[in-house]
Amino acid sequence: MDLIIRGAMLPRRAARREGPVDIGIEGARIVAVEPHLAAHAPEEIDANGLLVTPPFVDAHFHMDATLSYGLPRINASGTLLEGIALWGELKPHLTQEALVERALQYCDWAVARGLLAIRTHVDVCDERLLAVHALLEVRRRVAHYMDLQLVAFPQDGLLRSPRAFDNLKRAIDLGVDVVGGIPHFERTMADGAESVRLLCEFAAQKGLRVDMHCDESDDPLSRHIETLAAQTHRLGLHGRVAGSHLTSMHSMDNYYVSKLLPLMREAGVAAIANPLINITLQGRADTYPKRRGMTRVPEMLAAGIDVGFGHDCVMDPWYSLGSGDMLEVAHMGLHVAQMTGIDAMRACFDAVTVNAARILGLEGYGIEPGCAANCVVLDARDEVEAIRLRAARLAVVSRGKVVSRSPAARATLTLEGRPRQVDFKLHRT
Repeated sequence: MDLIIRGAMLPRRAARREGPVDIGIEGARIVAVEPHLAAHAPEEIDANGLLVTPPFVDAHFHMDATLSYGLPRINASGTLLEGIALWGELKPHLTQEALVERALQYCDWAVARGLLAIRTHVDVCDERLLAVHALLEVRRRVAHYMDLQLVAFPQDGLLRSPRAFDNLKRAIDLGVDVVGGIPHFERTMADGAESVRLLCEFAAQKGLRVDMHCDESDDPLSRHIETLAAQTHRLGLHGRVAGSHLTSMHSMDNYYVSKLLPLMREAGVAAIANPLINITLQGRADTYPKRRGMTRVPEMLAAGIDVGFGHDCVMDPWYSLGSGDMLEVAHMGLHVAQMTGIDAMRACFDAVTVNAARILGLEGYGIEPGCAANCVVLDARDEVEAIRLRAARLAVVSRGKVVSRSPAARATLTLEGRPRQVDFKLHRT
């Protein structure tokens, strides 16, 4: 074997047995997962009872805008609409070289955080398709260590922007993976519904997945997710469609939601919440009480709907913070949705790993023989501790190679005349 990780604790839903296991890797594949593996390798990692998980997956991101904070100015109001306007101001000044450089810098941040798969939306409303060409180049350059999935995203509206649909089709022809949309940004609710129909029919014709920004609004009457689910069912796109944000559901009438969730489940439509951004951008017009804005994650999970989390933005016109840490995303999601039961907290970890991987359709994801040799050694004993500590990524393995190492989080205290080390984990007896 080329690499063995010894004494690994697996996430609870992935573990076949109690206790630590050894993970044997040959080339770019996992070939063995068993206790006390009777084999040797030129490189071994001693996990020593710490959590080893499949890599983190970001189900919703905007890499064309990342790290552009302050260009050409700062979002003074902090609102979604000013962010969209600011992005429109920035687009004429973008260059492909700068887009590639910023995206590659972010990919480095992501790998160091154990984030090895990202679905990123790419604006296609620029006639030059500058961002599309840039991110196709980025995808090519990171392909040997990261899965980058591109969504053709008509930021200014499919019907509202005169050439958006033609540009979207051009982007797909160039190699973009997924059909995107933003129905709530069309001029009318009817136009929004028509955009959903057109995009879903195009995706069905091309055999592609669909991921739409859907109802990113505080308006409880923004109900394009209903149309998306209906079109998914009509066209047989079950299991290939996701609605992102869905923040209007936070404000919807409970009776209507009780009808909506079974419709989504029947159609196999997944949901992608973006906790950091939803809690930041939604409810801006409220006085008090203020709405949280994030969609109904616990209720959707209970209804059998796949729910993933996305980072959405990092240092761009919409969000001035972030570092590519999906544990920070899970941490915020846990708090906003009040998911503090033990199973609920584990579900938040799943939302940035296995659920998100399933929504993206990633092949070979997991820790078992035959899976791709992609994993992360965390400085935590289980998923809940990993979220609590935003645990250090002690080692990141991609395609069977260790691509990143980080030190454990430790502090040395000198109290009462003697030094002692603190590692922030709870030592149970």
